[in-house]
Amino acid sequence: MLNLIRRDFIIQKRQLLGFILLVLFFVLMGRHDPAFIFLLASIIIPVNTIAYDEKPETNILLNSLPYTRTEIIASRFLGAIVFIILSTGATSVLMYVFNRPFSITDIAISSSLALLLLSLYLPMSYIIKPGYSSPFALISFLVLAGIVPPIVSYLGERLTSVTDFLLNLPVSIFYTSALLLGIAIYGTSWGVTTLIYRRKVY
Repeated sequence: MLNLIRRDFIIQKRQLLGFILLVLFFVLMGRHDPAFIFLLASIIIPVNTIAYDEKPETNILLNSLPYTRTEIIASRFLGAIVFIILSTGATSVLMYVFNRPFSITDIAISSSLALLLLSLYLPMSYIIKPGYSSPFALISFLVLAGIVPPIVSYLGERLTSVTDFLLNLPVSIFYTSALLLGIAIYGTSWGVTTLIYRRKVY
């Protein structure tokens, strides 16, 4: 299974420079929230990995290897976590070098959102017709980036009691709760995706 994650990294090694330059572009612009930049960096590689695997011949090859379908899906979900960690580290270095302020909160928010988005995207990528999952991911990301901040702001202004409750929570409890919720959603998505992939015919 670790070899499958390694394979994903090797396949994309020529594109890594392009990914880094894209993140660097947003860092140098200085107009975007640090959490948005971390989120963008976190989901690029996992989404691109799925784009490679959309080809029927790729899945036929994967299924001819000595790995079960459960292990193939496990490599996708574990690989996504590995890539999120590496992307967050690389982005942190870039932001530090170019004196762009960020906080642990930015990283926590972006990582949680990345896991949430991937929890929705990974099972959908095995349902949607091959070739359409990447445009779906791009459009969904742009839509969410455009509508989520205003919605959160609106709800924060209207639901003041909920906002006050969350703000008054100890930081440790808040992050622990968010982490447990993220793990639950990600684990559920993992299980659903495994069931979908087991039944898929190539």
